[in-house]
Amino acid sequence: MTVVVDEQDKVWFTRAALAAHCPGIGRITVHPTPASSSPAALAHDVLYTMGKRLAPGPGSPDVWLDSVEAAWLAAAAWAQATGVRHVVVLRAHLLTVRRIGQLLTWQTVTGVQLTLLWQREARTLPPVLTRMERCLSGPGGFEILLAEPGPIPARPFFPPGAPLPPVPVLKTAGEVSGHPSAWLPQEPRPSPTRRERRALDCIGAMAMAHLVPAIPAVHVAPQSMAALSSLAHPLVAGALSVMAFTRVNLESLRWTRDLDVTGDVSVIKVHGTAHRSCVLYTVPGWVRPLLAAARAHHRLDPNPVGDSVFAPVMRAEARHLHAHAGRLPSSDLPLPADALVP
Repeated sequence: MTVVVDEQDKVWFTRAALAAHCPGIGRITVHPTPASSSPAALAHDVLYTMGKRLAPGPGSPDVWLDSVEAAWLAAAAWAQATGVRHVVVLRAHLLTVRRIGQLLTWQTVTGVQLTLLWQREARTLPPVLTRMERCLSGPGGFEILLAEPGPIPARPFFPPGAPLPPVPVLKTAGEVSGHPSAWLPQEPRPSPTRRERRALDCIGAMAMAHLVPAIPAVHVAPQSMAALSSLAHPLVAGALSVMAFTRVNLESLRWTRDLDVTGDVSVIKVHGTAHRSCVLYTVPGWVRPLLAAARAHHRLDPNPVGDSVFAPVMRAEARHLHAHAGRLPSSDLPLPADALVP
């Protein structure tokens, strides 16, 4: 965490920060929206910087991202899944103390290197920032800071070249244990129904990949790829992209668990009726960061290992998926007419 003080508000600092924006190497520059009264405005700015677009309008399908917690959770999932390592925030002196606190909490969760450009006198720094370890001034120090490689995120879910996470240990044909995503102790849960027991007994993608080959993905037009990749909520983007390249319906997607996606996000297991015809699909390259973000969102929440990754978007007859699907270029999106029927 570094605060760069630019007391004279020199244009050089702003230009240098904007020029440093390079998502391909994990460094982004956030320009906060001035005078926005939305509690989640800063989280929306971070999402926008990462190439995500919220649907506008009073009846927006992204209305749940108006919540501060939901918006920052989505921003954390995208940051971890896409390997964001260094975040530069312009005009931090215009942020309220509450929004600075939100930003610091997000930094703690994601493990990114955070640089705040404070373009006012150093004496106006709030107490929470005066305690930071590094406080720089002058172009030379800022240039060196921007040239530094950012740290690896605290919990990288999709970093290029990283080793795969531990594989669940297969004990019997229908019992899987040792999954690494159970970060926190879970509350006691009621006994599962017969249908839930069948889902729990169904082995994960990594174990199944040793038994059967994965099916190639269905082709998706570039226009549809771009539209899906720009969706702001990780669960919506992940769910609709899986439906696009597999042509499965909601019933199949409903049972997708964390362990149904391999560690490198290259294969996904799609469940059939009563888990008798489950199939492996190869995950296309453009879908991998979307699916990785959905899995990161699931783990950050956190959720029990047996729960569906897409459970939050399956409520109320999947209204979020219906609304977003209606905004996509349907002429290019290879979804069957009944794909969104629960």
